[in-house]
Amino acid sequence: IKLAALSPAPFAALYRVDEQWLACSSPERFIKKTGDRIYSQPIKGTLKRDAGTSQDDDESDRLYHSAKDRSENVMIVDLVRNDFSRFCREGSVKVDELFGVYVFPQVYQMISTISGELDNDTSFGEIIEATFPMGSMTGAPKKRVMELIGQYERSPRGLFSGTIGYIAPSGDFDFNVVIRSILYNGTSGYLSMPAGSGITFYSDPVLEWEECLTKAAAMRRVFE
Repeated sequence: IKLAALSPAPFAALYRVDEQWLACSSPERFIKKTGDRIYSQPIKGTLKRDAGTSQDDDESDRLYHSAKDRSENVMIVDLVRNDFSRFCREGSVKVDELFGVYVFPQVYQMISTISGELDNDTSFGEIIEATFPMGSMTGAPKKRVMELIGQYERSPRGLFSGTIGYIAPSGDFDFNVVIRSILYNGTSGYLSMPAGSGITFYSDPVLEWEECLTKAAAMRRVFE
């Protein structure tokens, strides 16, 4: 409840399986189906807000014009378009919004929206197989980056960077990206608050670390 109050988000979730708990305040949609339309809204581009100050609007504009964030965002947009082309009708995949800047309590996020029209015989399993894990949490090329993640990351991500959502009786569904989350293991007593940032050739390690701290700020405040 405190996390939701500190950091309200459109794709928040509270999840439990056995002794594994997850409190999620995610701003990111992984994938949504409405009728014969499919949507994804990857986030690439984060900037800390100075809410209530004269600099707030300037920071939003700075994120929108950031060459680094735009290059990361368009890379993932292209990846999602490619994933969608595997199960959508030919010529139906389009970018509805590119480089949209959205306001959240602690941050600005650069979000793009991709959609497509499903083939009539496309199953839920085929959609997930073609799109998961989501490109915003891997990077591109997805297969090679996943190999590098397995090689260099010291522990499995678990629920972090996974997805939680629902499937309606109609077959429509909506799933998030598990970020901005607190994970707790009731058996071991282990609690974690994972956060990450995208590493590219142009990354500044100090700025990437500061971005991680910005993303984790609301989660840390829960325990103050």
